[in-house]
Amino acid sequence: MERVDVVVVGLGSMGSMALWRLAAARPDLRLLGIEQYGGVHFHGAYAGESRLFRVAAKEGRIYTPLLVRSRELWTELEQASGREILLKVGALSVGPAGHPDLDATLQSISDHDLPHETMDAAELRARYPQFHIEADDVGVLDVLGGGTRSEVGVLAATGEAIRLGAAARFGVQVDGIDVTSDGVRVATSEGDVLADRVVVTAGPWTTRVLPDLADLLTVSTYALTWFMPRHIERFTPDRFPGFMRDLGGVHAFGVPTLDGYSIKMCPQVDLDEVADIAARPPGLVREQLVWVGEQAVRMIPDLVPEAVRWSVHSDSKTAARMPVIDTVADGRIVVAAGMSGNGFKFAPVYGQALAEVILTGDSEWTRPQFTAASHREAAVPV
Repeated sequence: MERVDVVVVGLGSMGSMALWRLAAARPDLRLLGIEQYGGVHFHGAYAGESRLFRVAAKEGRIYTPLLVRSRELWTELEQASGREILLKVGALSVGPAGHPDLDATLQSISDHDLPHETMDAAELRARYPQFHIEADDVGVLDVLGGGTRSEVGVLAATGEAIRLGAAARFGVQVDGIDVTSDGVRVATSEGDVLADRVVVTAGPWTTRVLPDLADLLTVSTYALTWFMPRHIERFTPDRFPGFMRDLGGVHAFGVPTLDGYSIKMCPQVDLDEVADIAARPPGLVREQLVWVGEQAVRMIPDLVPEAVRWSVHSDSKTAARMPVIDTVADGRIVVAAGMSGNGFKFAPVYGQALAEVILTGDSEWTRPQFTAASHREAAVPV
């Protein structure tokens, strides 16, 4: 049986980064990443060209230091790989004054003294005429935000890990993980591997290999949509930021054009949560696509209301929409799951945290709220 020091199960958003950070810290270790699909693929939670990147976290003050560090690591990965990953175009939040997400963003900015700009409705119309702006709208530009090229980031991290000495196997399915007296046995479609430690970053497949987390994790599916502007030159990265827009109770996010003919514009569609990825919604129906187009044009009038491209992607989700980053089996297994469709911007820093927990047992980049016990305690009725 093959023996290694560390196995990383799943080489998507978190796993690729964990393997990279492990290889960067300890190139002497025997590191093996195992991925059921290819090096990058359509099935991952990260797939779909790009993701919005924010440093001013509306989700709570505990996240902003993580995002500052994540931005540093994205830059480091760019320099190491020679690939553009981080789109440094700013992240603009637009919504009615007093909207809780805007207030939380401003609180994060204040708490951490982040570079930013605020705009009233008149200033928004003058600077970003691409948007429909209501009289009570305000804007907050997170200067350190922007976007990320998600597939490029995963490929770059995996490539750097391999360059530094890690091994990666693709098209290999993990069928089970068992703790034994001599290590952690990872059963795969190509035979068993014995490791001292295992990192599980399997996204919506997590509970298939760690069923004890089934009480904490469901599978959520998120829709991505792209629309063509009539004037694409108004939506290039030098003129248009990454954005979040709240209008009439509808939330949307997007990034500037990267393909030269369309922009990602994603009004939020509610899709059913399920217990296992096999039961996830297969896609959007016509009624949903019509609604998405109507909302997109309401927010950005220059868009043609028919989506030119769309896709759906699944992720594991927790009730608190807060990740599970914790150890099991006396620390021999480290898991990162429950990113709830909000994880990619954190991927490098969570990868750093996983590597540090494997190597030292702890990391400054984890939080007490991320433990499985904390999730379970929060779920108990008072």
